Amino acid sequence: MFTGLLAWIAGRPAGAPYERAFVQDVRVQRRRVRNPRVERFVLICWLLIAVKHVLVIWVVHHYRMPFHQLLVNAPTWIFALLATLAYYWREE
Repeated sequence: MFTGLLAWIAGRPAGAPYERAFVQDVRVQRRRVRNPRVERFVLICWLLIAVKHVLVIWVVHHYRMPFHQLLVNAPTWIFALLATLAYYWREE
């Protein structure tokens, strides 16, 4: 009653602040549980990429190839990094 009197004295409608003071809607979104098989697959792929990098470096140095090993390794690493980031940063 006192707040209604103050609202009347101030010239404001009495119901407006109360309507905004209450919660209108609540939405709860749960995070998706990541698939352990996919995570294991990503780990295996990164291990294979590491083995490939070592083999490419060894082949280029052993057989004295006329190019730098990063011409082969850099695109592989960049593409794998982008694919991994796309998986982990995807929209939930």
